[in-house]
Amino acid sequence: MPAGAAMALSHERRAAASILVGVVTLAFAVLLQAQLAQPAFPRLTGRVVDEAGLLTAQDVAELTAELADLEAKSTDQLVVVTLRSLQGYEIEDYGYRLGRAWGIGQAGTNNGVLLIVAPNERKVRIEVGRGLEPQLTDALSRLIIENAILPAFRRGSFADGIKAGVRDIKDVLLGNAEEVRARVQRGAKRSAGLDPMTVFFVLFWLAIVAFVIYAMFQQAHQRPGAGPSSRRVGQRGDPVAVPGGWGGSGGWGGSGGWGGGSSGDGFGGGGGSFGGGGSSGSW
Repeated sequence: MPAGAAMALSHERRAAASILVGVVTLAFAVLLQAQLAQPAFPRLTGRVVDEAGLLTAQDVAELTAELADLEAKSTDQLVVVTLRSLQGYEIEDYGYRLGRAWGIGQAGTNNGVLLIVAPNERKVRIEVGRGLEPQLTDALSRLIIENAILPAFRRGSFADGIKAGVRDIKDVLLGNAEEVRARVQRGAKRSAGLDPMTVFFVLFWLAIVAFVIYAMFQQAHQRPGAGPSSRRVGQRGDPVAVPGGWGGSGGWGGSGGWGGGSSGDGFGGGGGSFGGGGSSGSW
């Protein structure tokens, strides 16, 4: 081979090697950046991962048994996770990343569901695996969040909200979606009627006001020289009794100081995949 041709070939090989090294370096940098961009997920230690400490040990045990029963009946995997923080991510982004990282659901069927609660951000999400999206639709997920979960959360009862959400998700996955819708309708009818406690408080305070007015009339009539026409009730100078109001502590609160932790039942995901289906809510 002529010397010139050999030198040209050598230059081409060096150029090709340089390009290859550059491509590999770039790919490595992209992968590293993607890895660094991932949130720090809690460890999957069971069907209930209570990182935020919202549940008692008994709550965790009951939920774990219920979720295991669901998988035994349907092969669907439902995991409850409470988080100390979303680490700056939107709950939708965090949710499908977490589902993929944990591999909830079975490979091939992608039949996993996550019920995610982030109390510090006041966010909740039902994250649905690809294979269950036609069954546990975005609309049904929203219905469950708004009607079963959030009312309890707004009362500060996280355990009740989580249990109600698990109940409704189970009903849908086991083919009882109509029961969930019927439950919502029954709740709407109750809300449309008068709350007995509200009626009681209204009548109570009306009775107090009536008593105060009656007492003022009696006091005016009993004064020397006072007659029905001598002074008007409420005239300046008359003492007026004002009944005190009632009030709660208000605001949002947690469900107590316990920390249940995860179940430690040896549970692990089956390699399921998520594509962002589901619904979110806040309180």
